[in-house]
Amino acid sequence: MTQIAADELKSKLQSRDELALVDVREEGVFAAGHLLFAVSIPLARLEIDFAWLVPRKGTPVVLCDAGEGDTCAREASAKLAHFGYENVAILDNGTAGWQRAGNELFSGTNVPSKAFGEYVEHQYATPHITANELKALQEAATDLVVLDSRPMAEFHKMNIPGGICCPGAELAYRIHDLAPQPDTLVVVNCAGRTRSIIGSQALLNAQIPNRVVALKDGTMGWHLAGHALEHGQNRVAPEVSVDGLARSREVAGRVATRFGVRKISPDQLAEFEQQSDSRSLFVFDVRYFSEFDAGHLPASRWAPGGQLVQATDEFVGVRNARLVLVDDTGVRATMTASWLIQMGWPEVYVLDLSLIHI
Repeated sequence: MTQIAADELKSKLQSRDELALVDVREEGVFAAGHLLFAVSIPLARLEIDFAWLVPRKGTPVVLCDAGEGDTCAREASAKLAHFGYENVAILDNGTAGWQRAGNELFSGTNVPSKAFGEYVEHQYATPHITANELKALQEAATDLVVLDSRPMAEFHKMNIPGGICCPGAELAYRIHDLAPQPDTLVVVNCAGRTRSIIGSQALLNAQIPNRVVALKDGTMGWHLAGHALEHGQNRVAPEVSVDGLARSREVAGRVATRFGVRKISPDQLAEFEQQSDSRSLFVFDVRYFSEFDAGHLPASRWAPGGQLVQATDEFVGVRNARLVLVDDTGVRATMTASWLIQMGWPEVYVLDLSLIHI
């Protein structure tokens, strides 16, 4: 059974080569302390989740457990060998050995994405307002719109009064119909911080004419400030108008140029699929699930754009894999791709659907 030392793993994590670093402990234990770029696939869910997150059997895999007598990684290694995975190693002494080598463990879930959100706020100085400031603006009947960047399931549980569900990748696509007048203040919120930062900064990167701010601490901050939340709401952004689509394509084009978003043709995607035995490929449809369910490319998986940025490790288990994003207009895929590029993914593409129809 192959072992890998902490220093060697650290070097691999700093390279541009593919690597699946998988923590096979239970989710609660994982959340208490894990390696920064580890993906959580508990031993009990290995048969269910591993092939979805690590589809290529030849992918270099490093398994991690607590070390010091923990046998989870060994059991997982035996199972993966049975599944046909050819290149599996175990982190020597697990998280305990990683710490003894002078390296840090991180608590929580989706840590890389959340850390990226903090970086974005610092790098761009993303503007925000507090719950009390938003409440005062609402009471003063200020011309504003509150856009909740979470999926509907979260929005339905609780939301800022008057808010509209408009998940992250939908913002630049639908904002032109939600706030057609440039004087309308746009407030983006989520449950806490990350998605409101990414959502509001996406609109700022798109250079819409409106003032855009993130709601500091989201619904949690609103509740802690003593303000009432709504529950059971289903307000959604309207269908995109002809003018709204034209404007959204214009802003997406600016974002694509700024961040170097690359397009590929269907023929190029077919070439990528032929290379998937030697290069891990993930094709994600970033639209609403209802749109995906109505018709999608056979090779694609559903991954709503905002969540793909917020929780990348729940969709992609291979560092430095090749990612292809698709939607019907290119807007949502482009906005999502711009963030993945900034997160450091080396190969991110948007499928140009001008030659085919979903």
